[in-house]
Amino acid sequence: QGSLARGWATGSTVLFSDTEIFGFSKIMRRARGYPPRRAGTVSELSVGDYVVHIEHGIARFAGTRMMRVGDAEREFLVLEYAANDRLYVPGDQIDRIGRYVGSSAAPPTLSRLGTQEWIRAKRRVKEAAAELARDLRELYAAREVVPGFAFSRDSTWQEEMEASFPYVETPDQARTVVEIKHDMERTKPMDRLVCGDVGDGKTAVALRAAFKAVQDGAQVAVLVPTTVLAQQHFSTFSERLTAFPVNVAVLSRFRTAREQDEVIAGLKRGTVDIVIGTHRLLQRDVSFKNLGLVIIDEEQRFGVVHKEHLKKLRREVDVLTLTATPIPRTLYMSLSGVRDMSTMETPPEERLPIKTTISEYDEGLIREAILREIERGGQVFLVHNRVNSIRKVASRVSELVPEVEVAVAHGQMPEEQLEAVMLDFSEGKVDILVATTIIESGLDIPNVNTLIVNDADKLGLAQLYQLRGRVGRGSNRAYACFLYGKGKRLTHQARRRLQTIFEATELGAGFRIAMRDLEIRGAGNLLGAEQSGHIGAVGFDLYCRMLREAVEELRTAGTGRAPRREPPTIDLPLKAYIPQRYIDDLDMRLDIYQRLANLAMLEQLDEIYEELVDRFGSPPEQVSNLLYVIRMKVLAVDAGVGSISTEEGQIIIKMLAGQTLDRQLFEEFDGIKIGKTQLRLDVSVLGKGWEEILEKALQGKQHLGNNQQLYRELDRQ
Repeated sequence: QGSLARGWATGSTVLFSDTEIFGFSKIMRRARGYPPRRAGTVSELSVGDYVVHIEHGIARFAGTRMMRVGDAEREFLVLEYAANDRLYVPGDQIDRIGRYVGSSAAPPTLSRLGTQEWIRAKRRVKEAAAELARDLRELYAAREVVPGFAFSRDSTWQEEMEASFPYVETPDQARTVVEIKHDMERTKPMDRLVCGDVGDGKTAVALRAAFKAVQDGAQVAVLVPTTVLAQQHFSTFSERLTAFPVNVAVLSRFRTAREQDEVIAGLKRGTVDIVIGTHRLLQRDVSFKNLGLVIIDEEQRFGVVHKEHLKKLRREVDVLTLTATPIPRTLYMSLSGVRDMSTMETPPEERLPIKTTISEYDEGLIREAILREIERGGQVFLVHNRVNSIRKVASRVSELVPEVEVAVAHGQMPEEQLEAVMLDFSEGKVDILVATTIIESGLDIPNVNTLIVNDADKLGLAQLYQLRGRVGRGSNRAYACFLYGKGKRLTHQARRRLQTIFEATELGAGFRIAMRDLEIRGAGNLLGAEQSGHIGAVGFDLYCRMLREAVEELRTAGTGRAPRREPPTIDLPLKAYIPQRYIDDLDMRLDIYQRLANLAMLEQLDEIYEELVDRFGSPPEQVSNLLYVIRMKVLAVDAGVGSISTEEGQIIIKMLAGQTLDRQLFEEFDGIKIGKTQLRLDVSVLGKGWEEILEKALQGKQHLGNNQQLYRELDRQ
């Protein structure tokens, strides 16, 4: 399997490639091999960071430590509590810990171990979360109850249109498209957030959804924050759908009053199928004959009032939201289970991380950066977000680099002038565009690979990230330089924002940026002062967890489905940990521990095992033991086990209320005591065989799986 750039002729046979027949060929994107780390997870902890343990409360992370307990040796996370108390948490129980994100920037009060204080705080927050869950459910109840329009399954035209895209879909894109289509084909109105990094193909996903809606006679409204982006989307949609009878229109201030009136009339009559517009779409004179889908691009640029107005146009309308950095409120609602969320994290083929620098204002640095880019045939964005002084900055740039062509763009320019400037820049007639943050959203000019941002400390984290996303959209290495005033003393929050943008240079960092933005700004502005206190008491992560559980309880109430149980604690006499000689990096070790602790299916365990072999080589005995412990943990959940512990050379399995063990399984073995709700394995009698018997107890009469035998073989080697 592969791809050919062109065909060939041999005798009477002529072979044509896709490129020769269709004018283009599909370009395969390289899939990222391993899942990225999530911001806010314990894999990013530094010594001194605040964390929350579900059972024991708020503590300070003090690193890791190897400890032996009985015959078992493990790596423990060390947590420091009030009054110099310490708690040691085994690596396989790392899912009990979350990073502390509070409702304000002030440091939290450490909890006291062995008191009722944390239990009382949790009880109060749980009650508040349950009440909020009921409010949220009522808020979105109308969308659940009111029947929406169930779109038809894909047509032949849909398949042809999707086949015409020049790129092969990434796995994330393909999964997101399936999720969106599944939502659209249900009677319940869709409300899905697609969170994908800049340039990861969100527009291609939206185009598929829009075309699917049009196939059933529905109209589509695409809401974008800027006139420049509206024009770019209009070009993209028109180009992709030119072979089909679909009428695409744009509604923005780039259009004359007469053109706008024609589009509005077309929307009322139903002759316009897809309209792409700015806030102009939200004005009272705009109405639709049959609106079926609303796509909101870069939602952080719109207020809640704007978005709710669109939803009110038709209560049963499907809503698809696209963003690279979801604002904390939307992220919060997605995490809490009220909205559906798809994440796209596979970078495009040949995409390189953007080299980022933070510096005081330095004209020598600006000249050097511009000349380096111009010499390799590229173009430069220089962002100065003050309209009253932007011309002065552009003049200074022209003095610094007189050999280049400089132009200015900002939102207060006349429509024709702004459109002409953007067109000249996109066609390469202008080398440097000095602009406000009007360029922040969605612009795709692959030849621009250097970004300079003046007074970067005055911009928000999401803005900084969006601006950086305007460069590095091709295969060339891109550079971003964020400048702040010379000799200026930065505020604590500004310093943290710049530090975050400097650190988060890896591809697919949008979700991470949003989580860190939440951490810097605090979660207090999400739901008002009342909920702010509850978030501060237990931290954002645990509050979200409680809210998720409350929402799940409301969803499962009356359905007969049992709510999700917490996994049992497993304590076995094994050296089960990841040795430092196997994975030296602490962040990486914590990341693997967390992924193992959060496993729900044995297939996921197999995937992690294969990844470990691929990245770090054959696992040593300690890692094989850890994989065995995690395997037992997964099996124990399905078997109805409450806990597995080790006491005085015996392994004790305790069942949950109403669960029993099959006595016949163990009658042939010595060293086993069977009670109604307990099973005791005497390790001294059973020897190494206790591992197979324990597994047999948890999975019934099934034999060991192939991978488990493989772990055993590695142990022997």
